[in-house]
Amino acid sequence: MWRNTMRFAAVLCRHLPPQMNPQNLTASLKKVILESAVEFSRPARTIAWTRALCSAPKDYGVPNPSWSAEMMSLYERYSAKGAESWERLPSYKRYLTYSAGGQCLSRLHKPTARLFTRNLEEEGAGFEYTVFANKAERRAVCLFQAGPLLEGPPGHVHGGAIATIIDSATGICATYLTGFVMTANLNINYRNPIPLGSVVLVECELDRTEGRKTFVSCRITSADGSKLHAEATALFVSVSVGTLIGF
Repeated sequence: MWRNTMRFAAVLCRHLPPQMNPQNLTASLKKVILESAVEFSRPARTIAWTRALCSAPKDYGVPNPSWSAEMMSLYERYSAKGAESWERLPSYKRYLTYSAGGQCLSRLHKPTARLFTRNLEEEGAGFEYTVFANKAERRAVCLFQAGPLLEGPPGHVHGGAIATIIDSATGICATYLTGFVMTANLNINYRNPIPLGSVVLVECELDRTEGRKTFVSCRITSADGSKLHAEATALFVSVSVGTLIGF
């Protein structure tokens, strides 16, 4: 069993990012790796976990049966813009998954944690969204369909849910263009309520960077652009993944 334990610990270490080689690991992380290895040291579990570490994480930003015809139409339109430098960004259940070695780290560091906007298994119940980005234009657009569990005023989306999708979309835009960030300030002006089940565009643009600071502006409009639902500005500060998880 000890041989299997050490073999599995070696597998875990091989999936860590280069800057987190075993010589640089904290005692606490070494302990987590060894405890995980002991727990899953039986041959069958070792094989299962090794496959899990190497497998691609689920992408929640692709169409599912809950998407409306309007959501699908917008998705296809922006997908067709791929030749124009627009790129669809994958959407995982944890931001940690995006980092080098993140598939492994997400199973080691608080493995039961889940991204707030991806915490419902039922498709269409909460946040249904996907993000396209254009690096040359320093812009991103989030296609957002609000499910019934996001209700605030009767029949409309809760203001906190609107703030969440703004924070998420602007944060994704900033991270895509400048690297990992955390929100320092978010200022929102609500203009018109968003009906539940409707599809809106969350359009983000990187305004400027100042050292570790990234400034992003945002507008939420109806799918055809005829109605303005909200406007916002956001300030993000660059951080390292290692700092966030205590390395």
